[in-house]
Amino acid sequence: MLVLLERIREYFPILLQGAWLTILVTLGSLALSTVLGMVWAVMRVSGIRWLANIATTIVNLLRGIPIIVLLFFLYFVMPDFGLSLSAVQASILGLGIAYSAYQSENFRAGIEAVDHGQVEAARAMGMGWPLMMRRVVLPQAVKIVLPPYGNIMIMMLKDSSQASTITVAELALQGKLIATSTFQNATVFSMVAVMYLVMCVPLILFVRHLEKRNKP
Repeated sequence: MLVLLERIREYFPILLQGAWLTILVTLGSLALSTVLGMVWAVMRVSGIRWLANIATTIVNLLRGIPIIVLLFFLYFVMPDFGLSLSAVQASILGLGIAYSAYQSENFRAGIEAVDHGQVEAARAMGMGWPLMMRRVVLPQAVKIVLPPYGNIMIMMLKDSSQASTITVAELALQGKLIATSTFQNATVFSMVAVMYLVMCVPLILFVRHLEKRNKP
């Protein structure tokens, strides 16, 4: 038992550094995916056919490309075009772009779920499309999309481990490196799993709270 505690004490600071990078990549890509996802969603519901077609094409393309391929492209291919990104930058950009497709679907569903009668009433009051979206539609849509938005956050946190494929020393990679050098696979990966759970459980509880609050 004492030996196990000593190993945990030894490995924990290193894994904690990896956990910090995991959180950094997740928060960065979450912010980027939220902005891009909202842009794609607004374009799709704008009623302007060519804008909607462009957004639909982008979303379908992003949904068809595996995240790991997007990461490889940004980190290994972009330097050939004169744009070199650090591994962390490429991870945030890749995950953010990939997840913007899922955020877009989430936001679009939320916007379309707003009562059409309220949209008609806003138009009858003389509101233009931008004002109607800002004052009537988006505030209600945000409440609708919050629970699935929380689920996307959890998925992103777990998928941030794919950043290890382009050398980001996040939690999963740090665990792999320690296990490779010490052969303490059970201890190390149990610690990694617990640390992921510690990060995910608050988000799961937050999503459950939102789902209960939004129930009619």
